[in-house]
Amino acid sequence: MQKKLFNEIGLALLRIVPSVMMITHGILKFQKLIAGNIKFQDPIGIGEAPSLFLAVIGELVCPILIILGFKTRWAALPAAITMGVAAFITHGSDPLATKELALLYLTFFVVIMFVGPGKYSFDRK
Repeated sequence: MQKKLFNEIGLALLRIVPSVMMITHGILKFQKLIAGNIKFQDPIGIGEAPSLFLAVIGELVCPILIILGFKTRWAALPAAITMGVAAFITHGSDPLATKELALLYLTFFVVIMFVGPGKYSFDRK
């Protein structure tokens, strides 16, 4: 019984802590977006504005859903894709130290997709 409780607390921490940290990146991009400052990298060739919009989805909207545990596995997918683009395209030729944060976030979000949100989530209610 105690092991199950610790597993559920661990899943909640795995879901919440990286997502809260990711939101700090997403808020800055959201502020750029609402200010109309769409100057942003275009790593996949779809334009600056769409790239910024997708980054806001992946770094702000989806982490909020993940924190709540609402549609968690689906919300982790755009967040993981955003971090995959950051690690392998935006920072693809950079040294590991530069892309390591994106790789860590990518790992967290992929694990969340595999294991789900756990008991302490809206998905489990």
